[in-house]
Amino acid sequence: MPRIELAPGVLDDLDRIIEHLAQHDAPAISARVGEILQAIDVLASNPLIGRPTPMQMRELVIGRDAGGYVALYRYVAALDTVLVLALRAQREAGYAR
Repeated sequence: MPRIELAPGVLDDLDRIIEHLAQHDAPAISARVGEILQAIDVLASNPLIGRPTPMQMRELVIGRDAGGYVALYRYVAALDTVLVLALRAQREAGYAR
């Protein structure tokens, strides 16, 4: 089973998402963050589930509509490791970095 590693900037992305949700008085913020983390955990059993992107990366779509997010990641088969590189809301134009 592949190991999952979060790049250092992913925690910053989570903080940004939480801050945005708090500013807009979104309900159940901790539940939303939990859903994001549970979705990322799925990559341990299905590392190629995300849609392919250029440069051998993938995007995992989490949720939908206003409550949807996208995790950018790379699966390194030689190391049997999923490296989560960034998170963003589905409505954001691009990744923060």
